[in-house]
Amino acid sequence: MKIDVLSLFPSMFDGVFGESILKKAQEKNAVELNVVNFREYSTNKHQNVDDYPYGGGAGMVLTPQPIFDAVEKLTETAEKPRVVLLCPQGERYTQAKAEELAAEEHLIFICGHYEGYDERIREQLVTDEISIGDYVLTGGELGAMVVIDSVVRLLPDVLGNNHSAVQDSHSTGLLEHPHYTRPADFRGLTVPEVLMSGNHKKIEQWRQKESLKRTLLRRPDMLEKMELTEEQKKLVTQLKEENQLS
Repeated sequence: MKIDVLSLFPSMFDGVFGESILKKAQEKNAVELNVVNFREYSTNKHQNVDDYPYGGGAGMVLTPQPIFDAVEKLTETAEKPRVVLLCPQGERYTQAKAEELAAEEHLIFICGHYEGYDERIREQLVTDEISIGDYVLTGGELGAMVVIDSVVRLLPDVLGNNHSAVQDSHSTGLLEHPHYTRPADFRGLTVPEVLMSGNHKKIEQWRQKESLKRTLLRRPDMLEKMELTEEQKKLVTQLKEENQLS
C-alpha cells in the first residue's frame, strides 16, 4: 500500500511514522508512507494556502489550488486513489471503515487547518470524509495518524500474529474479552482457572461469554446492531439476569 499525506506540518508525522508498528510495516515493505507539505505547491508569491471566505465570517479557508495541484501530482502516474479528508463533518470512523480502507492500494489524506476547506476540494477531489469523533481538533494531522495506524496494522504480515487484528475489539462486533499473563497469582489477584485448564473448548466458551458481558456492560448499543446467534442470545439473557439488567 502507498499512503500520501498532505499537511502544512509534515514534521508532526516523524515520530509516529518512525516508531512501532508503522516503522516495522515500512521495513517489511508492506506500506510506503509519504508526507507532502502542500504549501510547496502554492503558486502565490508568498506561498499562501488560505484566504478570506466569500460572504464574510470568522477564520480563513484553505484555497483549492495548492491541494488540487498536489493531488494531481501524486496521481499522475497511478490509478485514482481514495482521497480522505479529515473533517468534523465526515462520517464517524469505525473499525469497519478501517478494514475497507485497508483493502486499497493507494490512499491520500488531506489534513486541513484554519476554518475549513474550499468546497470545491470536497466536490472534486475527495472520495471519503472522516471524523474520528464528535469534537474539533486544531488540524487534521492527529486524525490522519489515527486512521493510518488503524489501517496499516490490518495489512498482511504487519502484526506479529495475523489473528490479532481479527480478534480485536470492534472487529467481531463485540468488545474483546479480558487477557491475563504470568504470574498466575499477582498480589493475591489470580487468573481464572479455566484459562490454565488446557481445555480449548471451555476457554473459547469463557472468552465468548466475557466478550458478550463486556460489550453488554460497556457498549450495549453495539449488541443492538449485531445479529446474535441463538447461543449468544441465551448468553446475553443469562448475563442480564446475573447483572440485573433489563
